[in-house]
Amino acid sequence: MPSEPIDLSSHKALAGVSRVAIVEVLRAVPGAQDVQAIAAQIGLHPNTVRTHLDQLVEAGLVDASIEARTTPGRPRVLFRASAAAPAAEADSYKLLAGILASTIDAGASVSAPGAPTAGSAAAEAGRRWGRTVVGSDGPANGPVDAEHGVARIVALLDEVGFAPRVSASLHAPASQDGDGPGVRGTVIELHRCPFREVAVEHSDVVCGVHLGLMQGALEQMGAPHASIRLEPFVRPGLCLAHVSPAGTTDAAGTGGAA
Repeated sequence: MPSEPIDLSSHKALAGVSRVAIVEVLRAVPGAQDVQAIAAQIGLHPNTVRTHLDQLVEAGLVDASIEARTTPGRPRVLFRASAAAPAAEADSYKLLAGILASTIDAGASVSAPGAPTAGSAAAEAGRRWGRTVVGSDGPANGPVDAEHGVARIVALLDEVGFAPRVSASLHAPASQDGDGPGVRGTVIELHRCPFREVAVEHSDVVCGVHLGLMQGALEQMGAPHASIRLEPFVRPGLCLAHVSPAGTTDAAGTGGAA
């Protein structure tokens, strides 16, 4: 479903993964939440969350209200996503990705020696995003097996707009106990990158965000530890995500650990 265009103040407010995560958390749950609850879900300090919320309220993406109390005590400030909060889709995400890429690149260019590179910073941002997006699929409901983990990753990539398709499951040699071959890895075809224009100039950042997205989602679900590697633009309009058990080598080489 296409989203409504958002204005420049909204784009500026969303030029950071943490604020995107806050909006997505508020969109995902009914009712309003206080700062402590939001902070617990995205893994940031409440004071940091308050600063982000101030910007989101000013941009009209989040509504703030004072809790009605019938008992003594200071009322809490409660927050909910406003009707103007954009869904994470299509054109809005393209511009958001461009802002994120340029922001991380600019920060990396002036960072001290030994500081994280743009790609590693982007991957960490993506992991935070992935942990937030899967939400209730997290360890609170028990860890998931490898098959469910891959299925959820495919669904997540579809939600973002990659038009994914599982193209192959690679198998390890047959086990000595005669149980047959074990699953060695999965190859997921990504047929439509929603950030293609941005990725051409900022591939390390954009691909880093998407790699981290998958890693963070698997971590949040408690899925078996896996190695994930992105192979961008193997041909026009096609990228590949290789998901393999940790310590194995997929068909195209060793992937990055989740």
